[in-house]
Amino acid sequence: MANSFTLKRGDTSPSIIFSLAPTSVVLTGATARFSMRSRFTGAIKVNRAVAVVVTATGTPTVRYDWQSADSDTSGSYEAEFEITYAGGAVETFPNSGFIPVEISGDIA
Repeated sequence: MANSFTLKRGDTSPSIIFSLAPTSVVLTGATARFSMRSRFTGAIKVNRAVAVVVTATGTPTVRYDWQSADSDTSGSYEAEFEITYAGGAVETFPNSGFIPVEISGDIA
């Protein structure tokens, strides 16, 4: 299971950055998408939004930059990145389980 990512309700920073395993994955020419759903209801909060390939080789890394509507509801979420390789093959990360995301309430 991936490390948990936490932000406060309404925040759009920091971006979520995720290193893909195995590190032999090559993202040159690939595209990335980010999805997130409620851990308890299954309601989709972010549906295949465009993500950024940060590092294509070495330690392949992707990033999603939050939009204000993504974090407007406190709760526990599950997230994943979907990679479409240059040749058209698709792979979802993490390969097992999800990235836990916690959006906590704020004071005002």
